[in-house]
Parts: sequence; structure tokens; C-alpha cells
Amino acid sequence: MAVTMALAGDTMLGRGVADEIDASGPHGLFSGGVREAFAEADLAVVNLECCVSDRGREWDAPGKPFHFRAPPAAVEALTDLGVDCVTLANNHALDYGPDALQDSLDILGRAGIGAVGAGADVEDARRSVVLEAGGVRVAVVGVTDHPSDFAAGPGRPGVDHADLEEGVPDHLLRRIARLRAGNDVILVLPHWGPNMTREPPRYVRRAAGRLLDAGATLIAGSSAHVFHGVAWPVLFDMGDFIDDYAVDELRRNDLGLLFLVTLDRAGPSRIEAVPLRLDFCRTRLAEGADRHWITERFTRACAAFGTAVETRDDRLVIDAPPL
Repeated sequence: MAVTMALAGDTMLGRGVADEIDASGPHGLFSGGVREAFAEADLAVVNLECCVSDRGREWDAPGKPFHFRAPPAAVEALTDLGVDCVTLANNHALDYGPDALQDSLDILGRAGIGAVGAGADVEDARRSVVLEAGGVRVAVVGVTDHPSDFAAGPGRPGVDHADLEEGVPDHLLRRIARLRAGNDVILVLPHWGPNMTREPPRYVRRAAGRLLDAGATLIAGSSAHVFHGVAWPVLFDMGDFIDDYAVDELRRNDLGLLFLVTLDRAGPSRIEAVPLRLDFCRTRLAEGADRHWITERFTRACAAFGTAVETRDDRLVIDAPPL
């Protein structure tokens, strides 16, 4: 039986979005069209680019300009969309310290949302979550290549950090291989590479190959704030999903994609990308010139990897290559 998984990139519910939640509640952040697209999915996973807490103090690190903390009520924005799991393996999970990180894990857990990529210690941060729908078991793994000062350790809260530029660590490859033995799909969510890049750097491409060789069957990256192309079955960067960020008029981080991936026990078979427009603290479906820009940009980015994109009913569709 085939199932559908929704995948979305940077979901930042702090700062200006938090102000919007405080003023109007958490239920109006996404348009009806975005909600309907999520409703097509049996499972949903996002990169949660903030902590969820009303405690803690800003992480004190040289050169760190941004700190994102969402109020506890923000979790309702995720449950409204039917989010099943988030990755916290990113550069904002510890923005307000270990207490806020623990609150995030507790609040997500009470809401029935799994979390990967961060935890109370390194063992916890490396723990995977297994999702199941329609008899398809999906093991989810989160890892980030920055910042190193957020790295979890023995008895130290933090994120699952790996210096992917130096190579994929053996412990991560072994973990993926073990998960592959008991699950149908291995979804790896790496937070990798610098911001505002148009394509993945060479080391990210190398790391993707190593992860696939180890047994990953679907990779969905984040960090760039703009979407990259797809080299089946690697979504190098999903871009942003909701935020209050300044807009780069050339790279258009206010235009994004929601990915709907068809899965069965043999792995992914189709990717449908839904064009999005990110307004300030709200996200809706892209229309007109915005949708055209996204279509052109995504098609070119995928073509660089030899990946063909078809437009079907205002969605951008990639079918699995023949075996």
C-alpha cells in the first residue's frame, strides 16, 4: 500500500511569528490551501527551526545574531497540520539553552509529535523515531553539521552534530544500516551547508552519497533557506516553510515548496512539490508570477542533476527513475 509523506523545511515559529501567535493565536499561520495539501498526507515531518518554551536565556556565543523561541501554544500550529515528527538538529534548538530544549521535547511529546536530532545527552540526540502508516515503517534520523557548540555529549544536552565536511561519521553510517534492517524507509534529515546558496556544496553531495550507500532511502535537507534541486532520492534543501525573515530579492527566500512524497515498502516512488508563498509570518499557496518563478527555478535546479520535472495540476512532479 502506498502512503504519502509531507516534508517541509525551516519552520520558524519564534520572534515575529511568536508575536503573531501571542496576538491572534496559533491557528491562522497557514492558509486553507496549505492545510489541504497537508491533509493529503498520511505522515508529516518538518524542520523545527526554533525551541518551544517560555524559559531560558539567549545562548551566548560570539557572532550568533539570531535567537528563536516560540511560545508553548505554537505546538498547536504543528498539530493543526498533522505533523508527526520534527527534527531539532539545527542551529536554533539551543537558542535559549538546555531548559528550553527540554521544554521543547516535553511539549512536542505531550502533543504526540516525535522529535529527532536533539536530546538530553548524545545518546538521546541520536535516537531515531519510527513512524508507521498503511503498513509502511519510516525510520527518521536528524543530524546537523553546525554549530559545533550545540553538540550533545555524555550528560550534556544538545544536537546530534557531525562535521560532514570532514566526512560522515561511522557511527551515523552504522546507525542507518541497523535501521535499514528493520524498516521500509530510512528518512535522513540533515541540516547542512551555508545559508542562501543556490546549490549544494560539494561536501554535501559527497555526504549524501555516503548516506545512501549506508541505507538511507530518502534524504531531505535544510539550512540554505532557499530550495535546491533533487537528485533522486535526495532533496538537497527544502527551503523555508514559515518565518519572519528579510527577503533576498534575488534568491527569493519568500518562495518555497512543500514536498509530498509517495512511499511504499520499497521506498519513495514520486515527489510532488507544491509551490508556496511566505508572507510575513504566514504561508499560503503561490500563485501567478510567484508560482511561475518557483517552477522555472526548481526545474533548472533539478535539471543540473539530470532530474526531469513535470508540471501537473500546478504541482511539480518527479517520478522515480526506472530501475
